[in-house]
Amino acid sequence: MTTYAFLRVSTLEQDTEKNKIDILQFANRLKLGNVEFTEEHCSGKINYKERKLGVLLDSMKSDDVLIVPELSRIARSITQILEVIKITKDKGIILYSLKENFNNTDDSITATVTSTIFALVAQIERELISLRTREALHARKIAGVKLGRPKGKGKSKLDPYKEDILKLLSLKVPKTMIARQYSCSIGNLNNYITRITS
Repeated sequence: MTTYAFLRVSTLEQDTEKNKIDILQFANRLKLGNVEFTEEHCSGKINYKERKLGVLLDSMKSDDVLIVPELSRIARSITQILEVIKITKDKGIILYSLKENFNNTDDSITATVTSTIFALVAQIERELISLRTREALHARKIAGVKLGRPKGKGKSKLDPYKEDILKLLSLKVPKTMIARQYSCSIGNLNNYITRITS
């Protein structure tokens, strides 16, 4: 039995050190021995068969262990994730995913593997949507697109109370009281005051 861990990050800036620590602690707790890491920097859009993951799965044997930090790291497609889970099951590879607390050898999961996997689909899909959003924003940032709310004066829920707020400030009423009066945070109030007095 050999224990492997697979780590995929979509950008060079992402750090895998925390994932490595979590995996090593998990392997130590289950007495899985030394862990051989396979790490790649690429988009999950690329089919796993064309990536290091595909090569790793081809080389693994029955009773080998594969640990991933989360199922969404396998691919950005539910279909591909389910395919990888099936391959590990068919080859007798023990698959662990730390985030979902998932393994493909639990007797109760074996008895109802389809329903269990599809119970994970909604959670995984949320992770994939979040991941795709982060990657798209990162790509836009690299391309020089400015992110966030455009600078300049915009509408605020405090606008209808502008004169009242200015009056309270002139009377030295504490900002905490003003913020409470208009149901906003101190930070929002300060930003609003800066905007209307600059």
